[in-house]
Amino acid sequence: MQVQNDAQPYDTINITPMLDLAYVLLVIFILMTTAGVQGLKMNLPKPSNKPSTEKHDVKIIKVQPAGTVTINGAGVSMAQLETELNTAKAKDPKFNVMIAGEANAPYGGIVSVIDLVNKLEIENVGLATGKIGT
Repeated sequence: MQVQNDAQPYDTINITPMLDLAYVLLVIFILMTTAGVQGLKMNLPKPSNKPSTEKHDVKIIKVQPAGTVTINGAGVSMAQLETELNTAKAKDPKFNVMIAGEANAPYGGIVSVIDLVNKLEIENVGLATGKIGT
């Protein structure tokens, strides 16, 4: 009769308890991270049912591929553009400016127009975009 010796090393490792512990830790981690995220508090503007009665002038500044600038279709230099924008701001401080660039327009021209608008501290500025390739 052979007696089994408990001092013999095991030739296999039982990883089931280790996996059970990993799964429990994973569940605890998921529960703790979702419990910590309650959401963001934001103050969003409330929509109004009545239409705005304010009417403001709109100046459309377009940069052409040759680097020339037009304001509402009339070609101007950067100095003339600055004068026209100052005049429009004196008439109506809340007037709108839309900056558009042709597809092949130099990026530096668009940036110089944006810099000019920022220098004049015009608040209502938008960038007109279109589909690429049209």
